[in-house]
Amino acid sequence: MSTATRALPRARSARVLWSPVLSWLGRWGGIALGLLALGWTWQATAIPVVVEVDGVRETVYTHRPTVQALLVDLGLELGPADRLSLPVEARLQPNTLLQIQRAPMVWVRADGRQLLLHTWAATPRAVLEEARIPFTEYDRIRVQGRFLSLDQALTYPPARLLDVAYDRGYAWESLERVPLQMEVLRAIPIQVDDGNLPFTVYTTAQTVGEALREAEIVLYLGDRVQPSLGSPVSTGLRVTIERSTPISLQVDGRRVKTRTRGKTVGDALAEVGVLITGLDRVSPPLDAPLYDNVEIRVTRIWEEMVVEEDVVPFDTVFVPDPELLIDTRQVVNPGAEGITRRRYRVRYEDGQEVQRTLEDTWVAQEPAQRVIAYGQKIVPRTLVTPEGQEITYWRKIRMLASSYSPSTAGVSPDVSWYGLTRTGDPMRKGVVAVDPRIIPLRTKVYVPGYGFGDALDTGSAIKARRIDLGYDDSNLVLWNRWVDVYLLWPPPPSYLITWVLPNWPPER
Repeated sequence: MSTATRALPRARSARVLWSPVLSWLGRWGGIALGLLALGWTWQATAIPVVVEVDGVRETVYTHRPTVQALLVDLGLELGPADRLSLPVEARLQPNTLLQIQRAPMVWVRADGRQLLLHTWAATPRAVLEEARIPFTEYDRIRVQGRFLSLDQALTYPPARLLDVAYDRGYAWESLERVPLQMEVLRAIPIQVDDGNLPFTVYTTAQTVGEALREAEIVLYLGDRVQPSLGSPVSTGLRVTIERSTPISLQVDGRRVKTRTRGKTVGDALAEVGVLITGLDRVSPPLDAPLYDNVEIRVTRIWEEMVVEEDVVPFDTVFVPDPELLIDTRQVVNPGAEGITRRRYRVRYEDGQEVQRTLEDTWVAQEPAQRVIAYGQKIVPRTLVTPEGQEITYWRKIRMLASSYSPSTAGVSPDVSWYGLTRTGDPMRKGVVAVDPRIIPLRTKVYVPGYGFGDALDTGSAIKARRIDLGYDDSNLVLWNRWVDVYLLWPPPPSYLITWVLPNWPPER
């Protein structure tokens, strides 16, 4: 069989399959085209009208002849207070601008009732009059959580265009209008007794404290209010105020201004916690009545016994002891200070002494001398010098050593005694200057690091335990340190010996 003959059955089969579809299109296609033509004709003959609702504009196409018919088509139901820029019977023209302002909404709550009002009222008073809600001068108006006077201007919340995720229809249908919240708080009368004739206060407050504050009744810290400030307000409530008295109190070094409900000075002190004891003095007296700004002074008074003593220092005497080694001491009697005591009665007012009375006097301890024995026993002692030489000495003294030479001795070369010592000997190395009361002149000494020397000179600055080591100008060595000075044997006569050495200069 040829390819052409095989294709014939398939073609015949396709015509059989599509013939119902083609039949249906032939029957209804004409109708659909007619409807499309009709719709296009309807759209082409509609006129455009600009509609603005609460500031939101949109162009709509209409065949309606009047404003009222268009509003019905748009589904806009207007209230009596809503405003139109054109009369409802006005005929529409192409590109006509129709402006619609819907009246703001106000929720009014008063006397347990709630009313939704559409109004252009500018003040709370106008809203209440329009709603026919009575009010008095004592009632309070709360708008959006804030208290306003009756004639204060209202601010209506503006309509807000919502963000939408789908087409709601006309643009103004996405406007959210929030009603203004207004509440009438009714004032109720309460009686206030403030110590004089009772009077009536009208208040909208919830508590006694708030009602008194609204009425500009000043309360002080010491005032007492019954019932308490936190008590709820109710019709016919009677509030009693017990006033406090302002006082000024001087006590314990401080000045306090306060208020008290006491009737006397004693009551006021007890109320503020000031105790009066012993000899305390109060001015005015405790039983004196209080008056405004009274000055109360409390003087703290007390007495105490005070013992004072006069101490007489004891004398110290030194006595020689031939059995003690030289430069050693021994306390024979430690001594005692003399003590005389006096007892006084002392009176204080506010911490200041105002009176002192002598009660009695007595000797608590007689003075006694301190006796110290000093040694006078001299024995020869030996020392081997760093050079290997053995020396014999009778005394070792710790001294502050300095040095000098003829040109540094402070003597002018023009004078006749330049270069001479106190004894008239020439100045040289091996001559030392001393205080003759400590080391007698012509005593031979040994100073470690210096060597042997003869005490042949003195100086104005060489006092007590000071020694000046002499040099020639050519070999001067500067000294300024503490050294042991050995006085070589034999000792001088006893009348030339200072047995008790001074402790100057002190060694640090």
